[in-house]
Amino acid sequence: MLRNLRILAIGGMWITGGLATALGPTDLRAQDIVNLPAEDLPLSTDFEPVYRIGSAQAQAEWEEFFAIQGIGFDSAGNLYLLDGADTDGGRRVVVVDALGRHVRDFGRVGDGPGEFQMATQLMVWADGRSLVSDRLRGYHVFGPDGQFEHTAQESGGFMVMARTGLRPERTGSRTALVRDERSILRMDLTSAEIRGGVLVEGWVAREPTELPPVFSFEQALETVGEEWGFEPEVLFDAMPAGGVAFSDSSAYAIKLTDASGAVSRILRRPIRPLPVTERMQRAERERRLEEESNRQFTQRGGDPPPEVRAMIDRYMEAQRAGVENMQFHAEVPVIAAVRVTWDGSLWVERSTEPATSGPGAIDVLGPDGRYVGTFPEGRLEMPDAFGPDGLAAFVDTDEFDVPVIAVRRLPQRVR
Repeated sequence: MLRNLRILAIGGMWITGGLATALGPTDLRAQDIVNLPAEDLPLSTDFEPVYRIGSAQAQAEWEEFFAIQGIGFDSAGNLYLLDGADTDGGRRVVVVDALGRHVRDFGRVGDGPGEFQMATQLMVWADGRSLVSDRLRGYHVFGPDGQFEHTAQESGGFMVMARTGLRPERTGSRTALVRDERSILRMDLTSAEIRGGVLVEGWVAREPTELPPVFSFEQALETVGEEWGFEPEVLFDAMPAGGVAFSDSSAYAIKLTDASGAVSRILRRPIRPLPVTERMQRAERERRLEEESNRQFTQRGGDPPPEVRAMIDRYMEAQRAGVENMQFHAEVPVIAAVRVTWDGSLWVERSTEPATSGPGAIDVLGPDGRYVGTFPEGRLEMPDAFGPDGLAAFVDTDEFDVPVIAVRRLPQRVR
């Protein structure tokens, strides 16, 4: 599950960490509450194969992938793939058509216009324009033909936002939706200066830690040590006619908004969250400690100065101490992911018991909010991208850890 990260740039070193902001609850005005059935109706995972590319046995040089950093379809069914090493980010974008035939590559590593330094995410609009998010340079915007158009940046002082979970808005405009802490923002990317604002404010699960408008590293460090386990995330995706579908609590409640961000409908199923046990707490703490021990920071241009290295070490120590003293919410959120298909159906993945492997059950809800059925637990991974005409892309790896991309066609009832 992707988590939103805020990046601190200190002396050229990029440090990831969470800084909470004070946000109000979602404005719940007149809305329909739809109570969906409790009983699961099993769905088949027997999808029509369309094409398969990649693997260690790839026949063509263009499909020799290293690591898929991002993926998305345009309205013609072309699939865009941001390929590159895990540590250094994407190095190129590969485009294939609706039959899996190579169309073009664009983008490369470098310091020039439209060149990548640490590209970590790809987003594709319906008209074929695309955006590559670069942690060190901002957002590169490319035209439908792969030609570079401009770079958009979002920064202020020493703090730079590194957005994860970007979603293309489905209204024909060059705007994107992204989560920022407990908010969903709308970002206008038509020019070098990013404009936009809050579309939706989610429910705040706990009292946030406030920081003054201008603050020091010492003040920021104080917020790093506050870690919570099983906190419900704001999970969302863009709807075809504008607005979003999102979940912001531990309950099974999917909120649907109009293009203004006003909640118009809430879809609920009577599935209760799992109570958090001491065993779950121990397992989650161990998992997070392992993540901290494997965390690496990337510095371009040589080793940082000693004073910057000392700040980094203090930051990492504070994060580890925060995990060791982690606090926990009382319940495991029911929902693990919310996605919207090209035609507007909702795919809602339910959480599994913590520390278990395999995907959770995926509920399919129609564009009108009705319950269609459920792919049983462990049977189907959530698609990495949905496309037109029922196309769905799944990214996996072969026995040599080389990426393999399988595109299948979904039956009409689950599109």
